[in-house]
Amino acid sequence: MSVDVTETDAKVTRPAPDAGFPQSASPTQDLGRLLIRCPDRPGVVSAVSTFLTGAGANIVSLDQYSTEPVGGMFLQRTAFRLPGLSAACAEFEREFGETVAADFGMDFRLTEASKPKRVAIMVSKTDHCVLDLLWRNRRGELDMTVAMVISNHPDLADEIRPFGVPFIHTPATRDNRAEAEQRQLELLKGNVDLVVLARYMQIITPTFLSEVGAPLINIHHSFLPAFIGAAPYRRAKERGVKLVGATAHYVTEDLDEGPIIDQDVVRVSHQHTTADLVRLGADVERAVLSRAVRWHCDDRIVRHENQTIVF
Repeated sequence: MSVDVTETDAKVTRPAPDAGFPQSASPTQDLGRLLIRCPDRPGVVSAVSTFLTGAGANIVSLDQYSTEPVGGMFLQRTAFRLPGLSAACAEFEREFGETVAADFGMDFRLTEASKPKRVAIMVSKTDHCVLDLLWRNRRGELDMTVAMVISNHPDLADEIRPFGVPFIHTPATRDNRAEAEQRQLELLKGNVDLVVLARYMQIITPTFLSEVGAPLINIHHSFLPAFIGAAPYRRAKERGVKLVGATAHYVTEDLDEGPIIDQDVVRVSHQHTTADLVRLGADVERAVLSRAVRWHCDDRIVRHENQTIVF
Protein backbone atom coordinates (compact mmCIF):
# COMPACT_ATOMS: atom_id res chain seq x y z
CA MET A 1 0.00 0.00 0.00
CA SER A 2 1.26 3.48 -0.82
CA VAL A 3 -0.38 6.84 -0.45
CA ASP A 4 2.65 8.77 -1.73
CA VAL A 5 2.60 10.15 -5.25
CA THR A 6 5.76 9.72 -7.34
CA GLU A 7 7.04 11.89 -10.12
CA THR A 8 8.41 9.80 -12.98
CA ASP A 9 10.66 10.73 -15.87
CA ALA A 10 12.40 8.59 -18.44
CA LYS A 11 15.24 7.56 -16.18
CA VAL A 12 14.35 7.57 -12.51
CA THR A 13 11.39 7.52 -10.15
CA ARG A 14 11.84 10.11 -7.44
CA PRO A 15 10.02 9.89 -4.11
CA ALA A 16 7.49 12.67 -3.73
CA PRO A 17 7.89 15.31 -1.02
CA ASP A 18 5.78 14.96 2.11
CA ALA A 19 2.45 16.70 1.62
CA GLY A 20 -0.57 17.52 3.72
CA PHE A 21 0.40 20.82 5.38
CA PRO A 22 -1.64 24.02 5.24
CA GLN A 23 -0.51 26.60 2.71
CA SER A 24 0.22 29.09 5.48
CA ALA A 25 2.47 26.72 7.45
CA SER A 26 6.11 25.87 6.99
CA PRO A 27 6.44 22.60 5.06
CA THR A 28 8.42 21.12 7.95
CA GLN A 29 6.55 22.65 10.90
CA ASP A 30 5.40 19.88 13.27
CA LEU A 31 6.24 17.26 10.63
CA GLY A 32 7.56 13.96 11.95
CA ARG A 33 8.91 10.93 10.14
CA LEU A 34 8.70 7.44 11.57
CA LEU A 35 10.70 4.63 9.99
CA ILE A 36 10.15 1.08 11.24
CA ARG A 37 11.48 -2.42 10.59
CA CYS A 38 10.13 -5.59 12.18
CA PRO A 39 9.12 -9.19 11.40
CA ASP A 40 6.09 -9.11 9.12
CA ARG A 41 2.81 -10.09 10.75
CA PRO A 42 -0.80 -8.91 10.72
CA GLY A 43 -1.61 -5.73 12.60
CA VAL A 44 1.58 -3.70 12.20
CA VAL A 45 0.07 -0.93 10.08
CA SER A 46 -3.00 -0.78 12.29
CA ALA A 47 -0.96 -0.55 15.48
CA VAL A 48 1.25 2.24 14.16
CA SER A 49 -1.69 4.19 12.74
CA THR A 50 -3.74 3.77 15.91
CA PHE A 51 -0.86 5.03 18.04
CA LEU A 52 -0.33 8.08 15.83
CA THR A 53 -3.97 9.07 15.65
CA GLY A 54 -4.38 8.44 19.36
CA ALA A 55 -1.56 10.90 19.99
CA GLY A 56 -3.37 13.51 17.89
CA ALA A 57 -1.24 13.13 14.77
CA ASN A 58 -2.46 13.39 11.19
CA ILE A 59 -0.82 10.90 8.83
CA VAL A 60 0.13 12.66 5.59
CA SER A 61 2.19 9.96 3.88
CA LEU A 62 2.62 6.22 4.39
CA ASP A 63 4.69 3.71 2.40
CA GLN A 64 5.40 0.10 3.26
CA TYR A 65 7.20 -2.96 1.94
CA SER A 66 7.44 -6.63 2.89
CA THR A 67 10.60 -8.47 1.87
CA GLU A 68 8.78 -11.81 1.42
CA PRO A 69 5.14 -12.83 0.87
CA VAL A 70 5.29 -14.86 4.09
CA GLY A 71 7.76 -14.68 6.95
CA GLY A 72 9.75 -11.69 5.74
CA MET A 73 10.61 -8.36 7.25
CA PHE A 74 8.20 -5.44 7.21
CA LEU A 75 9.47 -1.91 6.55
CA GLN A 76 7.46 1.29 6.66
CA ARG A 77 7.92 5.04 6.43
CA THR A 78 5.19 7.27 7.84
CA ALA A 79 5.15 11.05 7.69
CA PHE A 80 2.76 12.73 10.08
CA ARG A 81 1.93 16.13 11.46
CA LEU A 82 1.54 16.60 15.21
CA PRO A 83 0.99 20.05 16.74
CA GLY A 84 3.78 20.82 19.20
CA LEU A 85 5.91 17.91 17.98
CA SER A 86 9.24 19.34 19.12
CA ALA A 87 8.11 19.68 22.73
CA ALA A 88 6.43 16.28 22.75
CA CYS A 89 8.98 14.33 20.70
CA ALA A 90 10.94 12.68 23.53
CA GLU A 91 7.81 11.47 25.33
CA PHE A 92 6.23 10.41 22.04
CA GLU A 93 9.31 8.34 21.19
CA ARG A 94 9.41 6.73 24.63
CA GLU A 95 5.75 5.74 24.57
CA PHE A 96 5.98 4.33 21.05
CA GLY A 97 9.04 2.31 22.01
CA GLU A 98 7.43 0.87 25.15
CA THR A 99 4.16 -0.05 23.44
CA VAL A 100 4.08 -0.63 19.68
CA ALA A 101 7.78 -1.25 19.12
CA ALA A 102 8.04 -3.63 22.08
CA ASP A 103 4.96 -5.60 21.02
CA PHE A 104 6.21 -6.15 17.47
CA GLY A 105 9.96 -6.52 18.08
CA MET A 106 10.42 -3.37 16.06
CA ASP A 107 13.46 -1.24 15.27
CA PHE A 108 12.37 2.34 14.66
CA ARG A 109 13.66 5.83 14.10
CA LEU A 110 11.73 9.04 14.75
CA THR A 111 12.92 12.33 13.29
CA GLU A 112 11.70 15.91 13.06
CA ALA A 113 11.69 17.36 9.56
CA SER A 114 12.27 20.85 10.98
CA LYS A 115 15.78 19.83 12.10
CA PRO A 116 18.02 19.52 9.01
CA LYS A 117 20.79 16.94 9.09
CA ARG A 118 24.27 18.22 9.87
CA VAL A 119 26.52 16.94 7.11
CA ALA A 120 30.27 16.82 6.62
CA ILE A 121 31.68 16.38 3.12
CA MET A 122 35.05 14.71 2.59
CA VAL A 123 36.86 15.22 -0.71
CA SER A 124 40.32 14.87 -2.23
CA LYS A 125 41.21 16.81 -5.40
CA THR A 126 38.24 16.19 -7.71
CA ASP A 127 35.72 18.99 -7.35
CA HIS A 128 32.56 18.23 -9.35
CA CYS A 129 30.65 16.30 -6.68
CA VAL A 130 31.42 18.54 -3.72
CA LEU A 131 30.68 21.74 -5.66
CA ASP A 132 27.41 20.29 -6.94
CA LEU A 133 26.29 19.41 -3.41
CA LEU A 134 27.20 22.86 -2.10
CA TRP A 135 25.42 24.55 -5.01
CA ARG A 136 22.27 22.46 -4.55
CA ASN A 137 22.31 23.08 -0.82
CA ARG A 138 22.63 26.84 -1.33
CA ARG A 139 19.60 26.70 -3.65
CA GLY A 140 17.58 24.92 -0.97
CA GLU A 141 17.39 21.62 -2.87
CA LEU A 142 18.89 19.59 -0.02
CA ASP A 143 17.49 19.60 3.50
CA MET A 144 20.81 19.76 5.29
CA THR A 145 23.36 22.02 6.92
CA VAL A 146 26.92 21.55 5.68
CA ALA A 147 29.01 21.73 8.81
CA MET A 148 32.41 21.43 7.10
CA VAL A 149 34.36 20.18 4.13
CA ILE A 150 37.37 18.04 5.03
CA SER A 151 40.09 17.30 2.51
CA ASN A 152 43.39 15.47 2.53
CA HIS A 153 44.64 18.04 -0.01
CA PRO A 154 44.54 21.87 0.05
CA ASP A 155 43.68 22.24 -3.65
CA LEU A 156 39.95 23.01 -3.36
CA ALA A 157 40.09 25.57 -0.55
CA ASP A 158 39.51 28.59 -2.79
CA GLU A 159 36.57 26.90 -4.53
CA ILE A 160 34.87 25.92 -1.26
CA ARG A 161 35.21 29.14 0.74
CA PRO A 162 32.74 31.25 -1.34
CA PHE A 163 29.98 28.93 -0.13
CA GLY A 164 30.65 30.03 3.46
CA VAL A 165 31.52 26.51 4.59
CA PRO A 166 34.63 25.80 6.70
CA PHE A 167 37.33 24.05 4.65
CA ILE A 168 39.59 21.93 6.82
CA HIS A 169 42.78 20.45 5.43
CA THR A 170 43.89 17.25 7.15
CA PRO A 171 47.01 16.08 5.31
CA ALA A 172 46.97 12.30 4.95
CA THR A 173 49.94 10.31 3.75
CA ARG A 174 51.06 6.74 4.18
CA ASP A 175 53.26 7.84 7.09
CA ASN A 176 50.70 9.89 9.07
CA ARG A 177 47.46 8.11 8.19
CA ALA A 178 46.55 7.22 11.78
CA GLU A 179 47.21 10.78 12.94
CA ALA A 180 45.11 12.26 10.12
CA GLU A 181 42.26 9.87 10.83
CA GLN A 182 42.29 10.79 14.51
CA ARG A 183 42.10 14.49 13.63
CA GLN A 184 39.14 13.81 11.33
CA LEU A 185 37.37 11.85 14.06
CA GLU A 186 37.88 14.74 16.48
CA LEU A 187 36.12 17.02 14.00
CA LEU A 188 33.27 14.63 13.22
CA LYS A 189 32.35 12.65 16.34
CA GLY A 190 29.17 13.98 17.92
CA ASN A 191 29.12 16.89 15.49
CA VAL A 192 27.46 15.54 12.33
CA ASP A 193 24.59 13.25 11.34
CA LEU A 194 26.06 12.17 8.00
CA VAL A 195 29.43 12.06 6.27
CA VAL A 196 29.48 12.25 2.46
CA LEU A 197 32.52 11.01 0.57
CA ALA A 198 32.38 13.21 -2.53
CA ARG A 199 35.27 11.58 -4.38
CA TYR A 200 37.39 11.15 -1.27
CA MET A 201 40.18 8.92 -2.53
CA GLN A 202 41.30 7.34 0.73
CA ILE A 203 40.23 3.95 2.03
CA ILE A 204 38.08 4.30 5.15
CA THR A 205 39.39 2.08 7.94
CA PRO A 206 37.28 -0.13 10.22
CA THR A 207 38.43 2.00 13.16
CA PHE A 208 37.07 5.15 11.53
CA LEU A 209 33.75 3.46 10.74
CA SER A 210 33.31 2.17 14.27
CA GLU A 211 34.14 5.49 15.94
CA VAL A 212 32.70 8.22 13.70
CA GLY A 213 29.14 7.77 15.00
CA ALA A 214 27.41 8.66 11.72
CA PRO A 215 26.64 6.83 8.47
CA LEU A 216 28.87 7.45 5.45
CA ILE A 217 27.65 7.73 1.85
CA ASN A 218 30.18 7.23 -0.93
CA ILE A 219 29.95 7.94 -4.65
CA HIS A 220 31.76 5.33 -6.69
CA HIS A 221 32.53 6.21 -10.29
CA SER A 222 31.35 2.88 -11.63
CA PHE A 223 28.11 0.95 -11.99
CA LEU A 224 28.88 -1.48 -9.16
CA PRO A 225 29.67 -4.33 -8.87
CA ALA A 226 31.73 -3.72 -12.02
CA PHE A 227 35.18 -2.11 -11.77
CA ILE A 228 35.49 -1.69 -8.02
CA GLY A 229 38.48 0.21 -6.65
CA ALA A 230 40.57 2.78 -8.51
CA ALA A 231 40.67 3.88 -12.18
CA PRO A 232 37.32 2.38 -13.26
CA TYR A 233 36.97 4.56 -16.37
CA ARG A 234 40.33 3.46 -17.74
CA ARG A 235 39.45 -0.18 -17.14
CA ALA A 236 35.98 0.37 -18.62
CA LYS A 237 37.57 1.75 -21.81
CA GLU A 238 39.93 -1.22 -21.97
CA ARG A 239 36.98 -3.57 -21.59
CA GLY A 240 34.99 -1.82 -24.33
CA VAL A 241 31.88 -1.24 -22.25
CA LYS A 242 28.74 0.25 -23.79
CA LEU A 243 27.54 1.85 -20.55
CA VAL A 244 29.30 3.78 -17.80
CA GLY A 245 27.63 4.69 -14.57
CA ALA A 246 27.90 5.68 -10.95
CA THR A 247 26.80 4.15 -7.67
CA ALA A 248 26.01 5.84 -4.36
CA HIS A 249 26.21 3.47 -1.42
CA TYR A 250 26.62 3.37 2.32
CA VAL A 251 30.18 2.62 3.41
CA THR A 252 31.02 -0.64 5.16
CA GLU A 253 34.27 -2.40 5.95
CA ASP A 254 34.06 -4.21 2.61
CA LEU A 255 35.43 -1.91 -0.10
CA ASP A 256 32.69 -0.63 -2.44
CA GLU A 257 30.26 -3.33 -1.28
CA GLY A 258 27.98 -1.40 1.08
CA PRO A 259 24.20 -1.14 0.60
CA ILE A 260 23.43 0.58 -2.71
CA ILE A 261 21.22 3.69 -2.50
CA ASP A 262 21.10 4.83 -6.12
CA GLN A 263 22.65 4.09 -9.51
CA ASP A 264 22.47 5.47 -13.02
CA VAL A 265 24.18 4.96 -16.37
CA VAL A 266 24.88 6.70 -19.67
CA ARG A 267 25.37 4.93 -23.00
CA VAL A 268 28.82 5.14 -24.62
CA SER A 269 30.52 3.64 -27.66
CA HIS A 270 33.95 2.73 -29.01
CA GLN A 271 34.28 6.31 -30.25
CA HIS A 272 34.43 7.71 -26.72
CA THR A 273 37.90 8.23 -25.30
CA THR A 274 38.80 7.64 -21.67
CA ALA A 275 38.53 11.43 -21.17
CA ASP A 276 35.02 11.31 -22.65
CA LEU A 277 34.07 8.55 -20.22
CA VAL A 278 35.37 10.62 -17.31
CA ARG A 279 33.36 13.66 -18.46
CA LEU A 280 30.15 11.70 -19.02
CA GLY A 281 30.65 9.80 -15.79
CA ALA A 282 31.04 13.02 -13.81
CA ASP A 283 27.56 14.11 -14.88
CA VAL A 284 26.12 10.82 -13.67
CA GLU A 285 28.08 10.96 -10.41
CA ARG A 286 26.67 14.39 -9.55
CA ALA A 287 23.08 13.31 -10.13
CA VAL A 288 23.38 9.98 -8.32
CA LEU A 289 25.14 11.39 -5.27
CA SER A 290 22.74 14.32 -4.88
CA ARG A 291 19.74 11.97 -5.02
CA ALA A 292 21.26 9.65 -2.43
CA VAL A 293 22.04 12.52 -0.07
CA ARG A 294 18.57 14.02 -0.55
CA TRP A 295 16.83 10.73 0.19
CA HIS A 296 18.94 10.19 3.29
CA CYS A 297 18.30 13.70 4.59
CA ASP A 298 14.57 13.25 3.92
CA ASP A 299 14.59 10.01 5.96
CA ARG A 300 13.47 7.93 2.99
CA ILE A 301 15.96 5.09 3.37
CA VAL A 302 15.63 1.97 5.49
CA ARG A 303 18.56 -0.44 5.50
CA HIS A 304 17.85 -4.16 5.44
CA GLU A 305 20.72 -6.64 5.39
CA ASN A 306 23.01 -5.38 2.61
CA GLN A 307 20.25 -3.54 0.76
CA THR A 308 18.34 -0.30 1.04
CA ILE A 309 14.62 0.27 0.70
CA VAL A 310 14.03 3.81 -0.61
CA PHE A 311 10.51 5.12 0.01
